[in-house]
Amino acid sequence: MTVTETRLQAPAAPELTHREILEILVGLLAALFTAMLSSTIVSNALPTIIADLEGSQTQYTWVLTASLLATTVSTPIWGKLSDLMSKKLLVQLAITLFVIGSALAGMAHNVPFLIGARVLQGLAMGGLMALAQAIIGAAIPPRDRGRYSGYMGAVIAVATVSGPLIGGVIVDTSWLGWRWCFYVCVPLAIVSLVILQRYLHLPLNKRKVRVDYLGAIMISIAASLPLIWVTFAGHDFGWFSWQSALFVGGTLLFGILAVVVENRAAEPLVPLKVVRERTTALAIVASLAVGVAMFGSAIFLGQYFQIARGYSPTEAGLLTIPMMLGSFLGSVGSGQMITRFGKWKRYLIAGGILLVLGLLVLGTIDHTTPYWYVGTGMLSMGLGMGMMMQNLVLAVQNTVDVSEIGASSASVSFFRSLGGAVGVSVLGAVLATKVKDLLIQGVLAGPGGAAAAAKLQDGGSDGTSLLDVSHLPPQLAELVRQSYGDATGQIFLIAAACALVSLIAVFFIKEVPLRRTVAKLDEPIELD
Repeated sequence: MTVTETRLQAPAAPELTHREILEILVGLLAALFTAMLSSTIVSNALPTIIADLEGSQTQYTWVLTASLLATTVSTPIWGKLSDLMSKKLLVQLAITLFVIGSALAGMAHNVPFLIGARVLQGLAMGGLMALAQAIIGAAIPPRDRGRYSGYMGAVIAVATVSGPLIGGVIVDTSWLGWRWCFYVCVPLAIVSLVILQRYLHLPLNKRKVRVDYLGAIMISIAASLPLIWVTFAGHDFGWFSWQSALFVGGTLLFGILAVVVENRAAEPLVPLKVVRERTTALAIVASLAVGVAMFGSAIFLGQYFQIARGYSPTEAGLLTIPMMLGSFLGSVGSGQMITRFGKWKRYLIAGGILLVLGLLVLGTIDHTTPYWYVGTGMLSMGLGMGMMMQNLVLAVQNTVDVSEIGASSASVSFFRSLGGAVGVSVLGAVLATKVKDLLIQGVLAGPGGAAAAAKLQDGGSDGTSLLDVSHLPPQLAELVRQSYGDATGQIFLIAAACALVSLIAVFFIKEVPLRRTVAKLDEPIELD
């Protein structure tokens, strides 16, 4: 029997105890850690993987792009489904897909098979990112959510930054090999599946399921086209060419069609009334730069330490510890303070300032910069990322009803992933162009130098290939290191400009007191 009451009279669901929340959180964070880890663990290992599988440069690009693309386009779909169906069932499905994708990737014997497995991993990662936030939003009141969101933000940040380190250690360990970059994620994912089966119990949403298939198609195409464009522009065709015009025009066309479809859908994938809400709209703008900083830092700093400074993959990962530490402290510390005092905007502003300052510091590095200076920039950037990432989601969740938490949270994650994917590709193209210019300015002589410049230009459009300077003549290798080190600072200046836009957006977000109930108190609900 169903009765209707107001939220002033009854909460949407019984409040969970601190222990019950922690039991759920352990499973969620274990799954989320493995998913985020898999997105960056291959960054230091991929040159070895592609060489072993005898792949091409185009395939190299697609191993990374396919996963990011699948994650980006699937996030809003999972988020909307979580508002319509059992969150427990969906998160179990996402973990299962992730385990299958990871196992298949580890067994790959050619690059196309690996790309397919990475797509499956990406679909699962999109689900885990969206569902983890939706489950926390459905189980914990916003007033208490900061503490737990801080834990989640710390896990995401640490997994993202530590991925290259773990991947480097695995590749450098002779008795493991690159396949364990994928296998290492499987046991923890299975453990998380068991924990969530045992402890995750949320009220079932019995609304009639109406999946917005047309909206999903339009949004997927609109999100895919810019990712594909920045992957190949500057490499297979020019940035200002008719092919680029087609990609940009197609993105705008399908973006407009997506808005039209979502405006008319009974159960829109991305509710426009939520996106048009001031807090959500500004949080989306802010999340774009956070995505650039989060994904870009893991890739470009690792390459800076390896190529420009000559460190091994393992050493390069260890040198990013200040950023890991900053992300952890910023996320957990701000979450605890928000739960204690109930104020959240100050931490978003502080995080935005620290992010801008950190990127500005990194924007001045070159091949001779002392490590303490680079470490200071990484620490500041890490603190900023940690303070902003999950607190942006918290601000959005506090303004929407529990029935829209999945879609609203997924919207922020979607644009963060989109910003990261597009941003990394664009920054990589800028980096490749700048390195080539510096090599030419160095008056390269002989076929070895010309070949090195051509190789870097050919492999740098996605910002992820590593030039093997160890096989170059000593003088040429030193010139390549100098060029790469001096060019790296420029891309962080571009990222700093993006972060400044995020800081401005955060300033205009209106601080709404955190409510102490999961559901809003001004609309009727149905209790089973």
